[in-house]
Amino acid sequence: MKELVELMVKSLVDKPDEVVVTEVEGRHSAVIELKVAREDIGKVIGKKGAHAQALRTIISAAGGKRKKRYVLEILEER
Repeated sequence: MKELVELMVKSLVDKPDEVVVTEVEGRHSAVIELKVAREDIGKVIGKKGAHAQALRTIISAAGGKRKKRYVLEILEER
């Protein structure tokens, strides 16, 4: 799942080298943490969260096939 998110996000951003995806596994669920360059955060989220919601929908559908719940968290650097 980590590779899927990384592939999709790298195609959206201007600085694909700064995309970092980590996966924290649990028994029945996993959290996918996404970090991108500060200037690319808007591209990943999209207008009114459209891109972020689309990413979450794809992850959820793929997780259903694996019988595992996935949660996407977009982390903002401070």
